[in-house]
Amino acid sequence: MQISKPDKFYDLVVVGGGMVGASFCCALEEALAETSLSILVIEAIPSNANLAEQSSFDARSTALSFGTRKFFEGIDLWQALDDAVSAIHEIHISDRGRLGSVEINRDEQNVEALGYVVENKLLGQALNARLHESEKINLLCPALVSFVKATEKGMQLSLNHGDTETSIDTSLVVLADGGKSPVCEQLGIAQSIERYDQHALIANIVFEKPHQNIAFERFTDTGPLAVLPLKSIDGKNRGSLVWTLSVEQAAQYAELGDELLPLLQERFGYKLGEILEIGETFVYPLSLSIAKEQVRPGLVLLGNVAHTLHPVAGQGLNLALRDVQALVDILINAQQRGLALGEMNVLLEYVARQKADQTTTTQFTHNITKLFSSNNEAKVWLRKFGLVAIELMPTLRRGIAERLMGLNKGGQK
Repeated sequence: MQISKPDKFYDLVVVGGGMVGASFCCALEEALAETSLSILVIEAIPSNANLAEQSSFDARSTALSFGTRKFFEGIDLWQALDDAVSAIHEIHISDRGRLGSVEINRDEQNVEALGYVVENKLLGQALNARLHESEKINLLCPALVSFVKATEKGMQLSLNHGDTETSIDTSLVVLADGGKSPVCEQLGIAQSIERYDQHALIANIVFEKPHQNIAFERFTDTGPLAVLPLKSIDGKNRGSLVWTLSVEQAAQYAELGDELLPLLQERFGYKLGEILEIGETFVYPLSLSIAKEQVRPGLVLLGNVAHTLHPVAGQGLNLALRDVQALVDILINAQQRGLALGEMNVLLEYVARQKADQTTTTQFTHNITKLFSSNNEAKVWLRKFGLVAIELMPTLRRGIAERLMGLNKGGQK
């Protein structure tokens, strides 16, 4: 529920009410059952604002893994998303201009769908509605955190909301305010950053033929080109384009409008016939960014502020939601044992639990990006051999499928 004035103390404060922060709150609320914690969410964007103004709810679409569907089912949110998502029944992976391709389908993996695609705005609307309906979660927005400092029992935050400045105390701050977190910067938490010298060009496109619920991951000389299936609107066969380009190409292509269609057609091919339309284009710089500290006493980082990945294979949000589930489990267990939520030993349990999953997923996306964005002859032969081997060997294909579906977590299912 939305409030106009916060209390002086909360057991837990979530900074950032975007997809990760809101999902964490919904999962925690569901897990609390008969027990309770006082929870405050601090969000900078007004609740009545157009969700497209919020960076995590912008024009992009997001691929949700099969494991993420299970997560949303577990917090009773999937029903609100079911009509908004487009299922992925098959994933087609290829290397432009070279032999070798891989097809992964739902029948072979014995699942209803390999994953789903949802427009971020629609996911945002479902999460925001849940926060406003909640009787356990207090939502303060618009509000900004101007200062954070450690105390003996947790953290103290200074907030600006409207014309008011307020100070509140909490046992634990969950920081989920995005990759360019001002709070993280103020606390001096450094990021390990590797820039790919690539930008992602994002747009919705319209094809001549229906996508048949197939997701395409096509590797080109500039980097991965992904097309994800979207719901049809007004009879148009829509897909979500994520095209990795050099910095110079991205800037140039973003200005072309419909003149970009022949270039895109040449890169993607004619598997869905002609590309008829392209919508508004957005360009985002790509990098691998990992926080050098994910926890401190009274503080834990979630989402892009903890790790920002290359969008290849759509792993970023899905990893963050696995982190969310792990943190909720750890905090509920700590409460049952009578431990303070912000105790370092409690938070280190979370880090230990998620370390393998985070490391494996990060390296998976990073290595794919490096391998398939290079025209080095040795790497060309390696990926040709790799794609052929994966197509011919069901065991390898299942391993890749489980990774994409979020079911293989650092070697554990």
